Amino acid sequence: MQNDTIAAVSTALSEGGIGIIRISGPDAVKITDRIFVDAKGKHPLTTYHSHTIHYGFIENNKQIVDEVMLSLMKGPKSYTKEDTVEINCHGGVFLLQKVLKLVLENGARLAEPGEFTKRAFLNGRIDLTQAEAVMDLIRSGNDFALSASLRQLQGSVKEEICDLRAKILYEIAFIESALDDPEHIQMDKYPERLSGVIRQLKGQIKKLTDSFENGRVRREGIRTVIVGKPNAGKSSFLNLLAGEERAIVTDIPGTTRDALEESVRLWEICLNVVDTAGIRESENPVEKIGVERAKRYADQADLIVYMVDSSLPLDENDEQIMELVKEKKVIVLLNKNDLPPFCDPAETERILREKIPGCRVIRTSMSEKSGMEAFADAVREMFFSGEIDVENDVILTNARQEEGLRKAFESLEMVEKSIRDQMPEDFYSIDLMNAYSSLGTIIGEEVGDDLVEEIFSRFCMGK
Repeated sequence: MQNDTIAAVSTALSEGGIGIIRISGPDAVKITDRIFVDAKGKHPLTTYHSHTIHYGFIENNKQIVDEVMLSLMKGPKSYTKEDTVEINCHGGVFLLQKVLKLVLENGARLAEPGEFTKRAFLNGRIDLTQAEAVMDLIRSGNDFALSASLRQLQGSVKEEICDLRAKILYEIAFIESALDDPEHIQMDKYPERLSGVIRQLKGQIKKLTDSFENGRVRREGIRTVIVGKPNAGKSSFLNLLAGEERAIVTDIPGTTRDALEESVRLWEICLNVVDTAGIRESENPVEKIGVERAKRYADQADLIVYMVDSSLPLDENDEQIMELVKEKKVIVLLNKNDLPPFCDPAETERILREKIPGCRVIRTSMSEKSGMEAFADAVREMFFSGEIDVENDVILTNARQEEGLRKAFESLEMVEKSIRDQMPEDFYSIDLMNAYSSLGTIIGEEVGDDLVEEIFSRFCMGK
């Protein structure tokens, strides 16, 4: 299939000023030349130089279909490293489909999702981290995500991984050489030297893996789940965050029966917020389902916002909620601060901090819109403890890449164990090779076809 010529619409299938059809492969120029004519009615595409743009028409049986601008990029200096033609048509959906149909009828095959980028990877123009950065770039929703994706596309992660692999490969080669030629290569003090190298490698890997969680929440947003008893102010809080009436608010407990999701921006912070049903014991089957869903969402959250009605006493339902979220990052909003408290708020705060170690407690009033600044400050403190220099730091935002680093770290720990246990040197090379291979999966040098297919299947059709 790598020898096929592929084609697809590379712009969104909706009305617009311009729509682009991309064609890539060994016959891209020849196929396009059959349907493209210049202003003189000639078919001159095969005589054009690479990286040039030309005015002309797409025709079918001597009938003009569209007036176009055509870009020609000959391999290997193209996105895919293959001959590539991009037809810039007028951006009507019907028109784009009509031109694409002509391209396919003249010998091209419809591209699979992500196949252009997959060819760029398979042809060695980019590695797997750069390929994944392409999709991250398309999906970026904030300045941080955009900058991090661009850095990865330029090879920041690839360079770091290749540096790690080169250092590991040097040690593997040294060990193998010493085992093959013990008379000329001495290993008397090698375990001590290797220990120092392993510490350095682990430090590099840890710095990368430590950047993952911070980078992920900055790129994707913080998975935030609002929990609490019915009528504690959860829906009012969501509406205040969203800046509109997204959730129904009444004085009747149990109004929210299902989860309501909303992506909101709190100053520079992106929160993917889920408002859940009030957690309490109930015999109502619909409400019980809502409560169970609330518990599942809470289990998957990065951040729990626990709404507490300060005008009511803590009860067994609060005990259940505190037990549910005690292992999470939790901000407790001691709400309805405008009403007389049931008991001393300081005592309530003491109980909450005792039951949920590490939680932040903020006194709020949704009706008076107070406490939001303190809430934003608490989020910043919990998730963004250090400033990230996106222009210079290597930032990991991909879970697959983080897993490869984690496995490499574990293999290096096995090397340290072998050194401590005074195992023979060939044991070192086994675990060093495992670390080398794990890092190879990140950049795509040690991956199977199934993983490659899975990664590129997530791309859009024309990318």
